[in-house]
Amino acid sequence: MATGASNTILVGELPVRTVTRRQAILATVIGSGLEWFDFSGYAFFAATIGKLFFPARDETTSLLLALATFGVGFVMRPVGGIVFGIYADKKGRKRALSLAMLVMALGSAIIAFAPTYESIGIAAPCLIVIARMLQGLSAGGEMGGATAFLTEHAPPERRAFYSSWIQTSIGFAVVIGSLTGTLITSSMSVDSLTAWGWRIPFVVGMLVAPVGYYIRLRIEETPEFVSEKHHASTPLRDVIREQPRQVLSSLLMVVLWTVCTYVILFYIPTYVVKYLHMSQREGFTSGIISGVVLMVMAPIFGALSDRIGKQRVLSIAAFVILVACYPLFSHLIKSPDFATLLTFQVVFGVLIAAYTGPILALFTEMFPSRVRTTGLSLAYNGAVTLFGGFASFIITWLTQLTGDAGSASYYIIFAAVVSLFGTWLMKPHQS
Repeated sequence: MATGASNTILVGELPVRTVTRRQAILATVIGSGLEWFDFSGYAFFAATIGKLFFPARDETTSLLLALATFGVGFVMRPVGGIVFGIYADKKGRKRALSLAMLVMALGSAIIAFAPTYESIGIAAPCLIVIARMLQGLSAGGEMGGATAFLTEHAPPERRAFYSSWIQTSIGFAVVIGSLTGTLITSSMSVDSLTAWGWRIPFVVGMLVAPVGYYIRLRIEETPEFVSEKHHASTPLRDVIREQPRQVLSSLLMVVLWTVCTYVILFYIPTYVVKYLHMSQREGFTSGIISGVVLMVMAPIFGALSDRIGKQRVLSIAAFVILVACYPLFSHLIKSPDFATLLTFQVVFGVLIAAYTGPILALFTEMFPSRVRTTGLSLAYNGAVTLFGGFASFIITWLTQLTGDAGSASYYIIFAAVVSLFGTWLMKPHQS
């Protein structure tokens, strides 16, 4: 209900100002963008990290070891999701998000300054594994907390639009990560890049984290959390016991999201260099384009789904990905030039935005406020760990085993089938 002031709306018993909502979006996009930049920066330089920290007889084995370590971060994500989710449901969304950012900064700092295998031997890869575990712990708490934070600040009829800005933050991370990679690879010699240039993104992530921390502490707590009279004392037990179907269907719907994110947005720069023999600069540039498309289109599809139905938009996008995936990959493999790569990234950027624009608002409607962050974090991070974290490793291994560069498309098709089943299974929470 509107109050006398034109820029204030009541949610429950508490007024929510328009300016507060805008601040919530800004704090989420900047904070989450920095989190995903730190977490995914490893993927952009996986080949270099593999050579320096996981030396082996051939480059493919080194890359596989580096990608496996990238996946180690995902093993910790369910733990982080549960720990930070419980903390957010008990103590508040913004406190959990602020703490998660500091943990991410610590992991980035370890990677930024870790000595190589040549300097300290086996301790070097151990440091990288520890750093990835810390980053995974932090990233695990980010999505559920950020989703609850934004949707609880949003008007009920615009939840998809507000929550879609989280996907914009991921696009933001892809853009700044790809821009950083492009600048580094285009301005440095191979020797300089290998010696110290690859560390720059992690130093940047470590230094800017305090900015995101400050921004998050400044924003108001969500009115829905503040007005909640009975905060759950055992959120994990409650959500598993009371919403098992919602957890399962949410987890299944995340599968396509996480596979597309880590294959299309983060792995393609490595994929096109290794298997299509394109330049690293072309790979990074295409990543910038896909990130920009995602940033722009996610809120558009979020707003559209608020009007015509969240489940409808999401299901259509999943079906189109299922049908179009193989032809898109086949065309890229047959015509591995920059124009084809850009077209590939633009099309997938639009499709990913269409699928993810409404998805978080759907999840919000499936869980009550008192266990919302825990439920979201459990479902999201479970899917990311099982299907997304090792996506790059699985595709590299399959491609090496079969000699078919189109193996990536088969994995995405599988993910689309799984997530379509999840949309059929979903059951909104009844207030």
